[in-house]
Amino acid sequence: MTHYVEPTQQKLMEFVEKSSSTSSIVMINLLRFRDQADYSGTAKEGVSCSGARAYDNYGKAIIPLLLEVGGYPIWRGRVNTALIGPSDEPWDEAILVYYPSRQAFINMIKTQDYSDNLVHRDAGLLDSRLIETHPSFLPVTVLKVIGFIHRIKGKFKSRQLSETFKKIGSSE
Repeated sequence: MTHYVEPTQQKLMEFVEKSSSTSSIVMINLLRFRDQADYSGTAKEGVSCSGARAYDNYGKAIIPLLLEVGGYPIWRGRVNTALIGPSDEPWDEAILVYYPSRQAFINMIKTQDYSDNLVHRDAGLLDSRLIETHPSFLPVTVLKVIGFIHRIKGKFKSRQLSETFKKIGSSE
């Protein structure tokens, strides 16, 4: 079975070439974690944690980057049962992430901070899918309200995130 963690160069180039669209996107992330994170061959070699913990480290590091480009996580949950689909593709989690445009996503993944934290994602994931969708039934206003609620909840969960919100609030 083939596992996918990184996009192919061709897929990434096609995505970038089509980035002129200014419509918002929601990325669907399907994740299968390694039992044990694999940091071999990286500066983090020797770190011992589960694949899920490594991915959580990645997620915590990119939330401020996501917010900086106007994106935010909409939903994250454990996958219990896949009623439709191949049985050899079991997923551990699914995540929905909003971006105001393709270009916002591209801007985020081009940053050095993002690149520096890929080590955690790559160490934690055994397999994944990243699927671009264009919201068709949720008005942008609803997505903005969901994002606002997430930002408010984040203020109470993390001091680091609340500092990020202050920066975002002062730049608007």
